[in-house]
Amino acid sequence: MTASTDTSRGTVCFALFDTTIGSCAIAWSEAGICGVQLPEAGTPQTRERMRQRFPGAQEAVPVGDALAAVSGVTAMLRGQAHDFSALVLDMRGVPAFHQRVYALALGIAPGQTLTYGEMAAQLGEPGAARAVGQALGRNPFAPVVPCHRVLASGDKPGGFSAGGGVRTKLRLLIIEGAMRGTPGLFD
Repeated sequence: MTASTDTSRGTVCFALFDTTIGSCAIAWSEAGICGVQLPEAGTPQTRERMRQRFPGAQEAVPVGDALAAVSGVTAMLRGQAHDFSALVLDMRGVPAFHQRVYALALGIAPGQTLTYGEMAAQLGEPGAARAVGQALGRNPFAPVVPCHRVLASGDKPGGFSAGGGVRTKLRLLIIEGAMRGTPGLFD
């Protein structure tokens, strides 16, 4: 399949792929992975969401890092730990603070969590918990950048911008075995 050109990114392709929680998608360019999409209500909605996020992109067979990401996301959603740190993410257009937040989130191991406040403190900006939450709410790479592993204070789930909202976040945490039986998280 041929790919089309998005003037801000160059050639962008996307592909849908099946997982245990539904149809996910990935977009990539010559510079790396541009975005990952958790399932919407159904496959047609996931496809439409990718077309909205990446106008002009064409569906193609994933190669290189995109194929590795598909394999990793599929394994992760089956409950198998996967390290995404070797993937190249196309961060063009991503604000510098968000890039720092995403880099820190990539270091949270499966089954582990941090709070927005803990992330802010680790970034050297202890008053920036809300800004961390906003950056994670705009994460174009979920679940490769595991924003679902970041909770509100008191181990409350906080928000989640993917389809299904907090319910999807909790589902991902359960798949990973995070904090089962901890008061607050699954109340």
